[in-house]
Amino acid sequence: MGNYKRGTVCVQGGYEPKVGEPRVLPIYQTTTYKYDDPDHLERLFNLEEEGHLYTRISNPTVEALEKKYAELEGGVGAVSTSSGQAAILNAILNICKAGENIISTTTLYGGTINLFTVNLKNIGIEVRFVNPDAKEEEIVSLADSKTKLIYGETIGNPSLNILDIDKFSKVAKNIGIPLIVDNTVATPIHCNPIKHGANIVIHSTTKYSDGHAQAIGGIIIDGGNFNWNNGKFPELTEPDPSYHGMRYVDTFKEAAYSVKLRVTLIRDLGNGLNPFNAYLTNLGLETLHLRMERHSYNALKLAKWLKNHPKVSFVNYPFLEDSNEYYKATKYLENGASGILNFGIKGGIKEAKEFMKGLKLTSLVVHLGDSRTSILHPATTTHNQLDEKAQIESGVTKDMMRVSVGIEDINDIIIDFENAFLKI
Repeated sequence: MGNYKRGTVCVQGGYEPKVGEPRVLPIYQTTTYKYDDPDHLERLFNLEEEGHLYTRISNPTVEALEKKYAELEGGVGAVSTSSGQAAILNAILNICKAGENIISTTTLYGGTINLFTVNLKNIGIEVRFVNPDAKEEEIVSLADSKTKLIYGETIGNPSLNILDIDKFSKVAKNIGIPLIVDNTVATPIHCNPIKHGANIVIHSTTKYSDGHAQAIGGIIIDGGNFNWNNGKFPELTEPDPSYHGMRYVDTFKEAAYSVKLRVTLIRDLGNGLNPFNAYLTNLGLETLHLRMERHSYNALKLAKWLKNHPKVSFVNYPFLEDSNEYYKATKYLENGASGILNFGIKGGIKEAKEFMKGLKLTSLVVHLGDSRTSILHPATTTHNQLDEKAQIESGVTKDMMRVSVGIEDINDIIIDFENAFLKI
């Protein structure tokens, strides 16, 4: 869409109807497609021509969502997946196999930590964790000839640390590997990691992208800004026998990573996004820029109110001026720091549970990023599978509450919190 602003791309990006076609992106609820020429179909199977073969691999509705997200993040292509977890897994498996390793920051969503420490380990991929505040030399020291990527979250969930993308990008370039950034919490409205040197961007579209807690999904955006032909990634530069010896870098140039991901992993593992969820997610994206403005406004208001409450031990929100993350937040985030905050309740788990029971407007749900305000106690839920040491390393304490601040009237949210505090 040329040089349109992100808000305009949210509304109209990805889909350009021709004369007489539906103005609004339709749901192509089909598994297969019709062809008139067998030679044409053969060319599609050989990746010699663009088109849709089978909805497990690609679909017009899904494609429109992918184009919109590539535009929003400034990438050369995108691949949708069945969930955010599937996006993380596919992004790694696309360039990393058994016997190799990755470097990751410690401050991650609990489900990601479990994926890294259990299931990646089970298939022979080692994850080497590093504190996001570590110096460049310490990060470099973790790498060896089998290190394939660095991974981190723009805004850590639930610690809310801000990833120093410039630092990690510099380290990744020094090692000769890509930087993959999960931008779910910040969204492309508040941050574009590719502009700061990231190479691959991931989203759980289940969260702010959908925004209404209706559609599970994930997406991987290819920045097209990494030199895969550096001797470290033979899966992209050497002949692929499943496509008659084709070399992805030679054939697809800067889009080699995303094309390979689609035509091998999505094709074979079958964890792509379905058309109906793509349709719902695209509807959510149309108002993303408006919702993120309100999410961020409400979160900052609530954070400032909580700071003065006698039953609160701490408040963490990146745009609080006394936050340790404030400098990085103002460097990497535009027009807000998203809708997630955390705070501590004086006492601990018992008081935390009593507080949650006292809430009426705010819901106790295993989710974040939709229009309704919700709350969770990470130590007993999303990070419950971790021991106490690992919880602390990921930024979780026993008294921490994670709040996903919605777009309701902020005064109603504050009153709901005050009434719940009276129950303790």
